[in-house]
Amino acid sequence: MYSLKESAKELRKVHNLAITAMLAALNTVIGFFTITIGEFIKIGFSFLTIGIAGMLYGPVIAGILGGTCDVLNYLIKPTGPFFPGFTLSSILSGFIYGLYLYKKPISIRRVFFAKLTVVIFVDLILTTTWLSILYGKAFIILLPMRLLKAIIMLPIDTGILYIVLKRITAYASPGEIHQKR
Repeated sequence: MYSLKESAKELRKVHNLAITAMLAALNTVIGFFTITIGEFIKIGFSFLTIGIAGMLYGPVIAGILGGTCDVLNYLIKPTGPFFPGFTLSSILSGFIYGLYLYKKPISIRRVFFAKLTVVIFVDLILTTTWLSILYGKAFIILLPMRLLKAIIMLPIDTGILYIVLKRITAYASPGEIHQKR
């Protein structure tokens, strides 16, 4: 297993920072196409850029990217009050993707478990807690509709992320991706 120290070393390379900045810009653009269903449910695909960063550069850069994108997206297009808990959730999502995908072969199983971990711990537990705190609604009231969304979107998001990551690994030169295929 690759260490956090090795992932942190990715920050030293200007090339990696430039690609991470492009992923942040892409994250913001993709964020404009988020579908809002009611007050507490959003369907979006910004997780793709965080997953890509996790695969390419590991948990450190992916976590930093997640937090940065959360704040940046709030500044560009606020959809409610700023709440630091959501930033923490974004950091943890990037960190989790990095733990599962950095320097490891991309398989549907690995992508599924990365996404499942994010869904359970970040989307269902943390984000539902933040929404409960922010809007004064009971956790148990918010959970069923968020759980339904998670059950529907998990296979869709897994498939899309898997296809994107496989395409990136297919077209990148071996020096660009630090994984052995």
